[in-house]
Amino acid sequence: MQFNGEVGDSSTRGFVDESPGGGPARPSPRIYPPAALPRRIARFPHLHTIATHHVAVDLTPPTLAGRHVRLVPLTLHHVPALWEVGSEEEIWRWTLNQILSEAEMRRYVRAALEKQAAGGAIPFATTDAATGRVIGSTRFHNIDPVNRRVEIGYTWIGGAWRRTPANTEAKYLMLRHAFESLGCVRVELRTDALNTRSRSAILRIGAKEEGTLRRHLLTDSGRFRDTVYFSILDDEWPAVKQHLEDQLARPWPTPDA
Repeated sequence: MQFNGEVGDSSTRGFVDESPGGGPARPSPRIYPPAALPRRIARFPHLHTIATHHVAVDLTPPTLAGRHVRLVPLTLHHVPALWEVGSEEEIWRWTLNQILSEAEMRRYVRAALEKQAAGGAIPFATTDAATGRVIGSTRFHNIDPVNRRVEIGYTWIGGAWRRTPANTEAKYLMLRHAFESLGCVRVELRTDALNTRSRSAILRIGAKEEGTLRRHLLTDSGRFRDTVYFSILDDEWPAVKQHLEDQLARPWPTPDA
């Protein structure tokens, strides 16, 4: 998946060049056909594309590898291992979904893969880099190619890997991919307003809290939750990246698993 300039459309509206530079201002913007886009961008880097155009997106999940974790494309084959590590009720206390059996884990994974097939998600299994053991899951979702933004969410990890570098490095790998490979200008994160541990963890990454949507989502438990939104912008990414690399360089406890 890549957002940078991969725009195609069969309409004749083309692309708008709002201010090509030099000379007097024109009374209305010029419109260029899709085939003219590459050379117009080369001449005028400020060129904007019309939001109604379709953006080609490759939803093939990559493998994102770090020192501590590898994020691999999620498949149904991961279900038994995911249930083995995800059977603790505490994991699902503040999540939208309550996974209480292997059958429910299978439905959870199948729903993620269906969302991927529909163009709305890129799900991963989180694995231990040293052993290959599955230790959790995460995904890109709410993918918006036109506005070049994604959300990182549906993130959970086995209890033995909390307070280890696993989750921090997973976020680092996904943020790096979003900003440096996909060309995102904005990455969003959200959590239940009552989940103070998750809210603190997102702030520690370097994300900015933006606000709370009240009675936003209905959870499997029947409770309407308030959702707190956070974001990181592309011009904030260099500082966030350095902060995360500094965090990952410090000593960490070994998971007790």
